[in-house]
Amino acid sequence: MWAGAALLSVGALSPAHAEDKPVYRCPGNLYTDALTAREARDKGCKTLDGAPITVIQSPPRASSGAARPAPPGASQGERVGSDDQKARDSDARRILEAELRKEEDALAALRKEFNDGQPERRGDERNYQKYLDRVNDMKAAITRKEADVAALRRELGKFGANR
Repeated sequence: MWAGAALLSVGALSPAHAEDKPVYRCPGNLYTDALTAREARDKGCKTLDGAPITVIQSPPRASSGAARPAPPGASQGERVGSDDQKARDSDARRILEAELRKEEDALAALRKEFNDGQPERRGDERNYQKYLDRVNDMKAAITRKEADVAALRRELGKFGANR
């Protein structure tokens, strides 16, 4: 298969067309007539003699923006009751708050270990560059964790506006 088209040796091209441009079979089961003889030789392609090629288009794939099937038990256009939505929002808020606490604790631990850019050296860091690499990794980890905490706070802020 190549670029969504399956190539089969069936015999649909006219002999005149097959003589105009040779068709090459390249490694990886790639068939093409877009190469020069030299390019084909350099890539290890072989000429197909007397074997006409037919191109069959594969069926189109569904795009990522296609509608997804509704979950079981929910019909199209069905609205969730006010009490059910409040319960879902409450559950989501509780989960986000727990996740935020966990991330804030992890951030505090990272900052404590980082010690304002002067973490303690380990025994395996006799090479100063290893120490500097670990300090840089710690800075990056703190930055990622701060971004995670900020994202969780933004999500919780959405629930605060709905109250």
